[in-house]
Amino acid sequence: MLRDDINNALKDAMKSKDERKVSTLRMMNSTIKNADIEARGAGKPPLSDGDLLGVFQKMIKQRQESVVLYEKGGRPELAKQETDEIAIITGYLPKQMSDADVAAAIDAAIKETGAAGVKDMGKVIGALKAKYAGQMDFGKASGLVKGKLAG
Repeated sequence: MLRDDINNALKDAMKSKDERKVSTLRMMNSTIKNADIEARGAGKPPLSDGDLLGVFQKMIKQRQESVVLYEKGGRPELAKQETDEIAIITGYLPKQMSDADVAAAIDAAIKETGAAGVKDMGKVIGALKAKYAGQMDFGKASGLVKGKLAG
């Protein structure tokens, strides 16, 4: 499980005194616990590994936005810190799909769901998320799905 991998990596990072990795892994653990508490409050079970991948992608997206802001603000040291965190978090995601693989997966999901127009976009995105959680950027994918369904 991802939780065990993160905890083991945290112990190793503490032993090797890698402060950046220790703080990032602790932050990941904290985010996981908060997401579990939120799920419990909604009457759901603790997050599965697939759900955690979505949480990690959200963390990466937040850091990417911060990098842009720090670079605009002339704070390269903070931008580098965020970039280092992105690299650590990305290590827990499965290999990302290529653009060609994403396009093929979208075509397959459209056929599978029988989507006929933009109103069926939710079905297609739902099917993609069920199969490819953590493997594709759903922000980009939704634009591609919309383009294929509208065209």
